Amino acid sequence: MANSAQARKRARQSLVRRARNFSLRTEFRTAIKKVLKAIASGDRNVANNEFKETQSTLDRIARKGIFHKNKAARHKSRLSARIKAMPVAQ
Repeated sequence: MANSAQARKRARQSLVRRARNFSLRTEFRTAIKKVLKAIASGDRNVANNEFKETQSTLDRIARKGIFHKNKAARHKSRLSARIKAMPVAQ
């Protein structure tokens, strides 16, 4: 247990930050899953719309430092490549 007031405060702060970071990591994963689900459905327009929403989510989370910016860029690149590889509906 923390022995000083400073250490007690740091312990409180770390609990709050841990909960916030956990929530944002979950949001990151959920956003990616939404795009993957749209890709699996085969509808390119839906996949593109989901991807546009996901891009801002990934960038926001990377900007806050929850994940490294290169990790967010890597995920965006791979999702974009999967969307581009989809057959064009006619």
